[in-house]
Amino acid sequence: MGIFTRFKDIVASNMSSMLDKAEDPEKLIKLMIREMEDTLIEIKSSCANAIANQKKVQRLLDDIQEKENFWANKAELAVEKGKDALARQALQEKRRYTQRTEAVAIELTELEMIIEQYRDDICELENKLKSAREKQRLLVQRHIRANGKKRAQEEIRRAGSTEIMLKFEELENHIERMEAEADLVNYGRPSTLEDEFDALEADDDIEAELNKLKSSQSSKKNDTSDS
Repeated sequence: MGIFTRFKDIVASNMSSMLDKAEDPEKLIKLMIREMEDTLIEIKSSCANAIANQKKVQRLLDDIQEKENFWANKAELAVEKGKDALARQALQEKRRYTQRTEAVAIELTELEMIIEQYRDDICELENKLKSAREKQRLLVQRHIRANGKKRAQEEIRRAGSTEIMLKFEELENHIERMEAEADLVNYGRPSTLEDEFDALEADDDIEAELNKLKSSQSSKKNDTSDS
């Protein structure tokens, strides 16, 4: 495929549409960028060659015009000296260089137009390449976010799985056993002096409540007897 054909295809392409339809957009954008970069290098190389040729043709034109002026001056000198035959020869040489000047000037104009077109193409392709690189950057970011979201969802699903819940249940049971074992450490140990006083206080409370209950019952019986 020629350089201009590739360039036209690249410029005319709709990157967004192509990426939407691609199975692997990230891979496609890499290929597109590589193609653009290769084409840009070729266009710049061709433009550089055209500029070098332009300078060469310009030097040739300057040389021809210098010789054209040279023979024009010689013709004037011959006329001044009354050398008409010599003047005719000088004018013939001048005409020959004039014709060459016209041809080379046309060639130079064409080269200038080609160079201008190259520069326009380079500018357009660089803009296209800049856009492609920006799309690549966005695609990479989307890919990173998508992977992160996928991993997060997988962790959520894994955390909600039966296996994980069983592990939590086992851990809970283990903690409960440890708590029960801790409670049993003091179970059945001899009472301390403080424990005995606590028991006495508890007994006093019970005796007081019992006496209150007996007193209440006695009052009821007395009320019944009086009736």
